[in-house]
Amino acid sequence: MSTESRLNFVILLGSLRKASLNAAIARALPDLAPPGISITSLGSIGDFPHYDADVQEEGFPAPVLAMAQQIAASDGVIIVTPEYNYSIPGVLKNAIDWLSRLSPQPFANKPVAIQTASPGLIGGARAQYHLRQSLVFLDAFVLNKPEAMISQAAQKIDPESLQLTDIGTREFLTRQISALAALANRLRE
Repeated sequence: MSTESRLNFVILLGSLRKASLNAAIARALPDLAPPGISITSLGSIGDFPHYDADVQEEGFPAPVLAMAQQIAASDGVIIVTPEYNYSIPGVLKNAIDWLSRLSPQPFANKPVAIQTASPGLIGGARAQYHLRQSLVFLDAFVLNKPEAMISQAAQKIDPESLQLTDIGTREFLTRQISALAALANRLRE
């Protein structure tokens, strides 16, 4: 990839817990990026207040505006989230609700990859389905394949260092990042 096609992706983490499996996946992503791609983390969605139209009327909170600006300035977004109760965590839905109210829409025409990690066998598939539904409304271009649903993630992350150690998963995530880059480059044309 040449320097003129350098891409910058941002990570939107749908978990607040420091020791979460999904946070471990998100922390691994910058090192897994192919040459020509940088990956940085957005601020915490835990800094967003609960969505309330009355609060919005007084003005968008600074963390919402800051994240929206970073998303809009990026070449793509990687959402890494757990699955809660067959869906996405409430804190992630709250962030999407806030970000959806902005104009111009920061997700519009933005390539987005979704990654979920779970200690179970399904790997967060239901959360991905629901998240895709919300992203349709935001006019995002969600990467269809490869889907990153990391099952039995606790066995792939070192419990002490909280680092992703599974080679196969690391290689797969690099392939997904490359696919997101290909989508971003197609959308640039």
